[in-house]
Amino acid sequence: MGKHVVVGAGQVGSQLAESLAAEGHEVVVVTRSGSGPAVPGVTRTAADAGDGNRLTGLARGADALYNCVNPQYHRWAQDWPPIATALLAAAQESGAVLVTLGNLYGYGPVDRPMTEDLPLAASGTKGRVRAKMWADALAAHQAGRVRITEVRASDYFGPGMSDQSFFGDRLTAPVLAGKTVWVPADPDQPHSVTYLPDVARALMTVAGDERAWGRAWHVPTNPAESIRQVAGRIAVLAGAPTPRIRSVPHLVMRAAGLVSPLLREMEETRYQMVRPFVLDSSAFETTFGVAPTPMDDALKQSIAWCRARSV
Repeated sequence: MGKHVVVGAGQVGSQLAESLAAEGHEVVVVTRSGSGPAVPGVTRTAADAGDGNRLTGLARGADALYNCVNPQYHRWAQDWPPIATALLAAAQESGAVLVTLGNLYGYGPVDRPMTEDLPLAASGTKGRVRAKMWADALAAHQAGRVRITEVRASDYFGPGMSDQSFFGDRLTAPVLAGKTVWVPADPDQPHSVTYLPDVARALMTVAGDERAWGRAWHVPTNPAESIRQVAGRIAVLAGAPTPRIRSVPHLVMRAAGLVSPLLREMEETRYQMVRPFVLDSSAFETTFGVAPTPMDDALKQSIAWCRARSV
């Protein structure tokens, strides 16, 4: 068993920490407030993710250092650079493998299923931030200063979802209640969604396998379906009425963005919701022999979690 340091205790960091502890590892969870899962084997520590010296001390003797930080959506340009620099320095000084939780923003709009060999050609601010983080980490790895890898997922769904995620309660709850589902998207475009427990499993896999280091990987994800198809699956599995799906007009979203920083920032990545957004995870699945959780099984767990929250 080894020592693993997880920076961030959001929807992914918490599940990752619990999974590592369940396997008998020593787990240190680092957040600004000292929060995190209160389970045996997990030590919760308060620290600033941008403090490289502090992170280096916490990562001393660790096998892996996980970047599961989630800055406020509208502050990525300000908050990510110092955090990424601190984590890279901590990994270099401590010798821990740096495992970064990434996303698909760096690719920008593409006209084909996304694979890891696509250039990080995004023109938007958030995409450029993520691309720069990866370029800096990869350069340090190639120079022999550190060992790094990154896993990239599409939109999450599943137990433990953030309230801000559309593919959590905002989709499942109204379907279960037989209410109209309002979506800020074209509900008939194929859109990959990644099961949250599969994200945690992927992070654990790449941390301990030398074949993963020095490149990025896509989390095992089921074939893309449209929002309408996913909602229909949920209804069938839950015994709910056929869902009514309606798109929120773009002008309404833009107007709401005048008062909501989160909605305002969504304009940059609107392409993800109005055109095909398809992730190809075959490289990970083939290399590590890991498949995504079957979609119906994942949705059943999501339904049970949503129902438990409403009790």
